[in-house]
Amino acid sequence: MAISANRLELLQIADAVAREKLIDRQIVLASMEEAYAKAARSRYGMETNVKAEIDPKTGELRLWRHLQVVELVENSATEILLDDAKRSNPAAQVGDVIADKLPPFDLGRIAAQSAKQVIVQKVRDAERDRQYDEYKDRIGEIINGLVKRAEYGNVIVDLGRSEGIIRRDELIPRETFRPGDRVRAYVFDVRREPRGPQIFLSRTHPQFMAKLFTQEVPEIYDGIITVKAVARDPGSRAKIAVISRDSSIDPVGACVGMRGSRVQAVVGELQGEKIDIIPWSPDVATFIVNALQPAEVAKVVLDEESERIEVVVPDDQLSLAIGRRGQNVRLASQLTGWDIDILTEAEESERRQKEFVERTAVFMEALDVDEVVGQLLASEGFRSVEELTYVDLSELASIEGFDEETATEIQNRASNFLAAREAELDGRRVELGVADELKTVAGVTLAMLVKLGENDVKTVEDLAGCATDDLLGWTERKGTETIRTAGYLEGFELSRDDAEAIIMDARVKAGWIEAPVSAAETAEA
Repeated sequence: MAISANRLELLQIADAVAREKLIDRQIVLASMEEAYAKAARSRYGMETNVKAEIDPKTGELRLWRHLQVVELVENSATEILLDDAKRSNPAAQVGDVIADKLPPFDLGRIAAQSAKQVIVQKVRDAERDRQYDEYKDRIGEIINGLVKRAEYGNVIVDLGRSEGIIRRDELIPRETFRPGDRVRAYVFDVRREPRGPQIFLSRTHPQFMAKLFTQEVPEIYDGIITVKAVARDPGSRAKIAVISRDSSIDPVGACVGMRGSRVQAVVGELQGEKIDIIPWSPDVATFIVNALQPAEVAKVVLDEESERIEVVVPDDQLSLAIGRRGQNVRLASQLTGWDIDILTEAEESERRQKEFVERTAVFMEALDVDEVVGQLLASEGFRSVEELTYVDLSELASIEGFDEETATEIQNRASNFLAAREAELDGRRVELGVADELKTVAGVTLAMLVKLGENDVKTVEDLAGCATDDLLGWTERKGTETIRTAGYLEGFELSRDDAEAIIMDARVKAGWIEAPVSAAETAEA
């Protein structure tokens, strides 16, 4: 037992424990000092402020009792009279703290056991701190270890001086490990836990594949080639986007390697996972077309606001573009960060024809024109009557078969139609009892006010109390069934940001919150 050993043995034990646990020798000595001080308090009284010190060179143990100098002693365990204090220190004054040396003593069996527990706990805490400090900076690295055991599908990995865990959902499907197997995994999290630092490993993380390529491809390691994005369906298929800073180096060819040697090394580690290596492009449309390989793409239509893209493919390429169970398009969407809608050329043609017929009918009814005029307006790309009202008159007059007089008449009819519709909507709003103040909320139209009134949102306070889901609707899953609940403003093509802005402006108008200060106003102030 360290506490009852002689001085030389005391230092030898401290050195041995520090080497074995890979912790600082001073930490071991400090834990011994605390253990001895605790034992001394049990001997001299728990109220006594006892400090122990072990000389790190000689191993000599010294004990002190700290006492406060007072004029009247109320607690003899922590206080000392001024006259008594001056005997050992003539300069002592009331309020000072003096150290009174205590004689060393032999520990009893119970005190020694208690001291041992203190030392063991302190050393264990120091060891945990060392493990946490060692691995917290290794997040994002690939680490090697030996499988120690499997518990409820989780794999415990011996990392040498620590243990890591690969949870069941972080293992590649159908992958099995036995004790003693060597395993490589990605360190994605290190946390402090009551039982010690937990090192969480993963073999399904997208960055695990990226790091494997870094190990196999020297150009990635040297920074000549950069991995821009990774998407994985673990154990089945993956896509990785790469770009080269050197125009003379083909990033895809470098990752594939001679006769596929480099990519095959990664595939072997990932249990045969098929990998598509894709050239990254700053142009979103080009990148998405590349990401959908091996399918051929005929046309793309971008919607940058909602980050959606419509991809048109030849009829015989549809199944290839979508992939088995939607795998190809899903991975392409993960890789690019865009929502991808895939249509065949036939579907797109049919949809455009349907839209053309619908727009023609709208123009014929709203403007009281014949089918030929309606078709001309629809074919020129006009989508709504509102566009006809605000478009430059010369643009309308430039349509084949139109002159300035015809263009003016069409614009007047469009304006009259919109005015009549606005009046009708405003009358319906008043009929529903929707307050005039709601018209001042930014982003709200009369058509929206009618819809809000039909859903019993009639004042600024009513709108201020709404949530985004109330306006846009929400989806919830009940068992195996997915249920969609429509929002008050369903069909108005509002984004979440638009809905949040409307609600926030209503709350400002209602006086619930202060209006946010813009960056320009802040700079001006």
